[in-house]
Amino acid sequence: MSQQFTRKQVAERASGAKSTLFIIDNVVYDVTPFLDEHPGGHEVLVNVAGKDASEDFDDIGHSLDAKTLMKKYVVGEVVAEERVEVKRRPVSWDDQRAEDGPGFLSSWKFPVLLGIVATVLYSYLFG
Repeated sequence: MSQQFTRKQVAERASGAKSTLFIIDNVVYDVTPFLDEHPGGHEVLVNVAGKDASEDFDDIGHSLDAKTLMKKYVVGEVVAEERVEVKRRPVSWDDQRAEDGPGFLSSWKFPVLLGIVATVLYSYLFG
């Protein structure tokens, strides 16, 4: 069984300069050895130390490789009483305008019309 942490314990352990702990989706990570390797710079990780960084992590849109790499920095999880519901933003591949059809400016018709107008204008001016 993995080590259990309260949110207060995570904040206390991260307040010292020796460890950089934070929470993502109720899982506690110690990324201290990864600080110098983080592509976004160590400041990003230090700024969320001791906090719940779930929203920040999701907002960035990390790759699958990054999510796989994170597994080696897991040190525990938040105690059951302090867990929060993991909220995922719904991802919809459907375009909301698909029912109405694409607009003129966002469809292929606009660039084609623009090309025809440019060709006619060029022929008229320089032909």
